[in-house]
Amino acid sequence: MTQENHSWTTEFILIGFSDHPEMKTLLFVVFFAIYLITMVGNLGLLALIFMEHCLHIPMYIFLGNLALMDSCCSCAIIPKMLENFFSEDRMISLYECMAQFYFLCLAETADCFLLATMAYDRYVAICSPLQYHTVMSKKFCIQMTIGAYIAGNLHSMIHVVLLLRLTFCGSHQINHFFCDVLPLYRFSCVDPYINELMILIFSGSVQIFSITTVLISYFCILFTIFRIKSKEGRGKALSTCASHFLSVSIFYGSLLFMYIRPNSFKEGDKDIPVAIFYTLVIPLLNPFIYSLRNKEVINIMKRIMKKRKPQNILKQRSLVTN
Repeated sequence: MTQENHSWTTEFILIGFSDHPEMKTLLFVVFFAIYLITMVGNLGLLALIFMEHCLHIPMYIFLGNLALMDSCCSCAIIPKMLENFFSEDRMISLYECMAQFYFLCLAETADCFLLATMAYDRYVAICSPLQYHTVMSKKFCIQMTIGAYIAGNLHSMIHVVLLLRLTFCGSHQINHFFCDVLPLYRFSCVDPYINELMILIFSGSVQIFSITTVLISYFCILFTIFRIKSKEGRGKALSTCASHFLSVSIFYGSLLFMYIRPNSFKEGDKDIPVAIFYTLVIPLLNPFIYSLRNKEVINIMKRIMKKRKPQNILKQRSLVTN
């Protein structure tokens, strides 16, 4: 095998959405809008949580970190995808591949654990409200958040290091809009059995643990909600839980279908539609699902807007008088 075929000198071609060249301008505008809304929504929510001292509680701390990871996911994927819409070669080096997958895997793994901690936080708040401040102490929240980041880093580093054992031959065209490991395994000259096994073991363990935590937490929450006598209170609680659970279901469902489904390492035709959900749709929707349906966040945003209106009026009057 020549040196050009070794992994450290390999370059790949991201095919992405090039099968529809007549739609590249429209797709660019759509995905650029998604990118802007995602970044403004997530970073705006993160800034709001950071600035408002009343939001420095466990639920919003976890939500702020979730927004940070969603921003990281979007930054890892969308800029390169937008560039490739008008790029002639659409080339990406192996090092860029590894960096892109590292940050994506970090964000998605941390998201799994953060969603699990958020579900547990809601479980304690609704099912054991008198013990909430004791159980969800500041120290415990920081430990869980740090643990989510450590798990994300370890998980992504394992797969990136294992990627270095592979060499590639044949077609270097990746039928995807970002550099995922599954398409790379499909044209590896070395048997990627160990890599595939590690994907199943680690990704499966992360998702099974986090999904189980979420399901048990929401089951207990729903059981408690149905015991509420007030129909209005029960309806509000169910509405909030339903929107959260919908977001979680789409996120975990797309990840399970992508990496844990049978023949996921051989079938590439379903990669792009599924990947769109967990890399683009979920980071876009999360700020709206978790914040705009929250009265406390909405009230704070209204208060900030009311404070700015008189200042803007005064500024305009001063400009007129001057």
